[in-house]
Amino acid sequence: MTRIALITGGSRGLGRATALALADSGVDVLITYRTGATEAADVVAAVEAAGRRAVALPLETTDLGSHATFADSVRSALRDVWSRDTFDILVNNAGSSGETPLGATDADEVQRLFDVHVLSVVMFTQELLPLIADGGRILNVSTGLTVNLVNPAYSVYAAMKGAVEVYSRYLAKSLGSRGIAVNVLAPGATATDFAGGNIRDNEQYRERIAASSAMGRVGEPDDVGRAAASILAEGMGWVTGQRIEAAGGQGMGRA
Repeated sequence: MTRIALITGGSRGLGRATALALADSGVDVLITYRTGATEAADVVAAVEAAGRRAVALPLETTDLGSHATFADSVRSALRDVWSRDTFDILVNNAGSSGETPLGATDADEVQRLFDVHVLSVVMFTQELLPLIADGGRILNVSTGLTVNLVNPAYSVYAAMKGAVEVYSRYLAKSLGSRGIAVNVLAPGATATDFAGGNIRDNEQYRERIAASSAMGRVGEPDDVGRAAASILAEGMGWVTGQRIEAAGGQGMGRA
């Protein structure tokens, strides 16, 4: 039976790369998007070009009241496209950056970061748990900033991701009886539109990061997407409750 993955924030960046990497490995995908309907359609087309099936559904993850309706949309897609009532993989990827420098931290920004990265992940996962097949997978996307303290302005963002890492370990314990493996993927500096695309677009910044990396470069979305697909491969079902960093040895420096 073909495996099906649901990826939040799958229209761009790491979510898009994960969708395409999973499609290349033989997995069908459901992706969510907040505003990028055109980008989401492009991902669907790319997945279909790879010979897999795909559906894009709109979702505002922080709108907790919409989660039940979204779950109904997933049920409909599973029934109509796959003749199934469950899917196999949940990737909680949707998120956004936010700066909270010490001495100038805004309470509203702290609340927003909590809503996006903690509250919505917990409640969304809980809503969809009945639709995840026994023996399935959950992958929560964190950040290398939880351990690599390169920029204090991201302190609260990193703290929220740290909370997700702890939650993931408890989730792994709770779902072990269903054979569902839960892990965390922590990307390092990656050339996406995160934080205004600085890593992607600022060549001097890229050079500084590359100099601190064992691999000698910044990450690209495909690097992280392929890492996610590897963690979610069928042969990785015995790995659970783990934080796996995909950062090319960032912080190690060159030999």
